[in-house]
Amino acid sequence: MTVAADADAFLRHVAIERGLSANTVAAYRRDLTVYTVWLEGEGVADVREVQPVTVSSYLAHLGSRAESPLTATSLARMLSTVRGFHRFLLEEGRVEVDAARDIRPPKQPSTLPKAITVDQVAALLAATDGDELDHLRDKALLELMYATGARVSEAVGLNVDDVIDTDVVRLTGKGAKQRIVPLGSFAQTAVAAYLVRARPVLSARGRATPALFLGMRGARLSRQNVWLIIRAAAERAQLGVEVSPHTLRHSFATHLLAGGADVRVVQELLGHSSVATTQIYTLVTADALRDVYVTAHPRAR
Repeated sequence: MTVAADADAFLRHVAIERGLSANTVAAYRRDLTVYTVWLEGEGVADVREVQPVTVSSYLAHLGSRAESPLTATSLARMLSTVRGFHRFLLEEGRVEVDAARDIRPPKQPSTLPKAITVDQVAALLAATDGDELDHLRDKALLELMYATGARVSEAVGLNVDDVIDTDVVRLTGKGAKQRIVPLGSFAQTAVAAYLVRARPVLSARGRATPALFLGMRGARLSRQNVWLIIRAAAERAQLGVEVSPHTLRHSFATHLLAGGADVRVVQELLGHSSVATTQIYTLVTADALRDVYVTAHPRAR
């Protein structure tokens, strides 16, 4: 059995038995393709030939290659895929030792999420004002994403029935985990206007779909569509900074914490499995407080 065949067996396992999303399986496939091609280039024809030093050499190669060396974050992700693959091989009896078990990822740099200010968010949302079909849709989309902190995949995956009683939305996150998040008044107004004045027209242009957000031809919006919508709105608003779907999610969390929200409430709203993931946003708030203090206190400088 070839290394590539073992990789295919692993991908079937995570897709069928573990029920991972198509996006996650696709990411595993990309990572494993890089790994198996490298192994073949090193003359490794069977997974039983892989040793811990082999996996370590692979990570060193990714981090030091002349073209596009990977960052610590990307290396950690690649190692996670490789470790899952080798754990599967051990469980299936394909190998006697898990060659990747004791390999540790490189230390992650301490990076803070990028958020934009409340005024910048307001300008971004104002840039979607208008009565055209795409304006009504874009306004509803961006208001909902900022109101809920939804990931882009969660936003495009919404169906009409996921908007519950107009003021609550059901988001389906990683691992098909669902959570209920409230909608603020601005998002409620924008979504209601879109549902009444724009979505029926867009829906008539395509095949019947339960999707909440539709493209101009009546099909469900893609993640790429959302990127383009946000980029165009940011350009019209002349923000002067790069804005992505994740920027709205970061801003949602940062602004809630700055307004006094409890970190565990924000954790629940974001759908984080661990509060440690959410706590990075408290560093952003602390930095903002420090900046104000240094600027305002007469004996701070």
